[in-house]
Amino acid sequence: MRKSGIVMNTNMMVAVVAAMAMLTCAMSRNAVRHQVGGKSMWIPNFNYTDWSLQEKFYVGDWLYFVYDKHMYNVLEVNETSYENCNEKDFIFNITRGAGRDVFELKQAKPYYFLASGGYCFGGMKLKVDVVEFVPAPDPSPPKSGSNIITGFNPIISLMVIVVWAGLFKISQEFN
Repeated sequence: MRKSGIVMNTNMMVAVVAAMAMLTCAMSRNAVRHQVGGKSMWIPNFNYTDWSLQEKFYVGDWLYFVYDKHMYNVLEVNETSYENCNEKDFIFNITRGAGRDVFELKQAKPYYFLASGGYCFGGMKLKVDVVEFVPAPDPSPPKSGSNIITGFNPIISLMVIVVWAGLFKISQEFN
């Protein structure tokens, strides 16, 4: 009866270690909120092309448009409308009335935005190229002859040592 509890505890420890290893090894990225135009915000006579080329946009990031709500708006448009400053067939009106609007970049693709009322001709248009986040490649394997544990994440190494010590102690109690 006692041995089945040990097997269950051992299986539980292995499962916990595996779950922790997956969590520490998972490569992820927190979403970034990009304030459009930086400190200049969403205004006429600003080069949003230069601004967007200085940024890197990933799926899940947000665009944060800050502007005078009494004068400007933000419309998502297609590429042709962007090139021609055509506001008539917009895809989505981002404007919510506060002058502080966000837009989530949900897909890897180019997105196009402009301000209506002729302000697009004054430079209030933006194109952002959104890409998928690709984590950095895993580090190279340890060189031959080196200690195998040094090739692991230090947290995982510590967990493995603790589990081995726990298993060793349990096995000693039954010998």
